[in-house]
Amino acid sequence: MTAEHRVHLSRAARPAYQALAAFSKTVGQIAADNGIDDRLKELVQIHASQLNGCAYCVRVHVERALAAGITADVIAQLAVWRDSGVFTDRERAGLELAEAYVFIHDEGIPDEVYDRVGSVLSEQEYVALSWILVSINAFNRIAIAGRYSVPPRDDLVGEDKDAAAGAAW
Repeated sequence: MTAEHRVHLSRAARPAYQALAAFSKTVGQIAADNGIDDRLKELVQIHASQLNGCAYCVRVHVERALAAGITADVIAQLAVWRDSGVFTDRERAGLELAEAYVFIHDEGIPDEVYDRVGSVLSEQEYVALSWILVSINAFNRIAIAGRYSVPPRDDLVGEDKDAAAGAAW
């Protein structure tokens, strides 16, 4: 990444970023209310961020995954989830849905993905994961467009509080 100056969207329009942070909090509550545990939530957000190439969001969600008890081994297996035995059927469904949302511009959510995921997840779980993926894709785009650098791990401590204040990054 170059050191060139880019507009810092989260700072340049704090009310918009605060609204997105509030949206993300609402989405997290919807997920929790509909049976999406922290493990599944973090796995799909890491995977979407990896596919989008958002180093900042990968860092944030790996930290949250570790705090939720997900091991480094499981996180390392995300890139090869189809060939790995460490993921449950629900997690596989979530990871497949994450890929569909990242590449939604190709053909929307393909019928075969919708049917396969829907055979594993309830409608409420599908809806909750979909909103999580809408949210993380929005955050990925903000960070990527601004070429936000990946902060040292110590700087992530107040990230949620900063995001709510519109002061992230």
